[in-house]
Amino acid sequence: MNHFLDIHTTDPADLRHMIDHARTMKDARAGLPKGTPDADQPLKNHMVALIFEKPSTRTRVSFDVGVRQMGGQSMVLSGADMQLGHGESIADTARVLSRYVDLIMIRTFEEATLLEMAEYASVPVINGLTNRTHPCQIMADVMTYEEHAGPIKGKKVVWTGDGNNVCASFLHGAGQFGFDLTFTGPKTLEPEPEFVELARSKGVNITLEPDPAKAVQGADLVVADTWVSMHDSQSARERRHNQLRGYQVDDNLMKQAKPDALFMHCLPAHRDEEVTSAVMDGPHSVVFDEAENRLHAQKAVMRWCLGV
Repeated sequence: MNHFLDIHTTDPADLRHMIDHARTMKDARAGLPKGTPDADQPLKNHMVALIFEKPSTRTRVSFDVGVRQMGGQSMVLSGADMQLGHGESIADTARVLSRYVDLIMIRTFEEATLLEMAEYASVPVINGLTNRTHPCQIMADVMTYEEHAGPIKGKKVVWTGDGNNVCASFLHGAGQFGFDLTFTGPKTLEPEPEFVELARSKGVNITLEPDPAKAVQGADLVVADTWVSMHDSQSARERRHNQLRGYQVDDNLMKQAKPDALFMHCLPAHRDEEVTSAVMDGPHSVVFDEAENRLHAQKAVMRWCLGV
């Protein structure tokens, strides 16, 4: 049974297979109406539970559509529907759901919830996001980079802003896919040292550079994310903006990167905060291809988990 819990806990050969499989499935759908089922129906007679303790647009829609395109059925469950870990333990919830469904995707707050779900489930579990990591996003991002610019191995990726859960998974991705990563942001918001050292142990270059202009020099890919969470208080938002204002990605910053550098953002974006609209809508940006590729990458992840 294959759980997909984090980039660094999945074999690099399996990650590469999923990326390649995702591109094949995307190519096979070229020109088809959105509601057309895939010619191959590997999830026929399969039921997938999609659990959302945290709200979502792209994760919910992309997983739901992906299941349907592959012939399966999905059951979307919110935190309010389940009261996960309150009325019933996470372990017992995992045991019960495993009697009903073939695959569980969970988007939750605490990493411990994900890990307990996987420990007690007798079906595969996919990490749709936790406060600590977001591996599905990195699968889509690697896929997007490679369809625009070729193999990501050996390239320079620059993360600007907050060393959050997506940044953590980018560090995991650096180690597994073999690209270098530079983090630029305030020292107080640097990624966890554990993630930095894990990537370095795989032989890639990980640099912490507080000056964004220096950090972005020679970059093949520049990545930003929102500075604030939907759960942050107003005072926390103000503090974040004060800390991160100097790390906005604008045209001047992108000029420090390579002329053909790409720009990514996992969305939703707060335009003209962490990134200007000129960059979001400009020639470097692949953010909407990136959003679409969540669908194709996650279909490949689901097939890998189920072995179909």
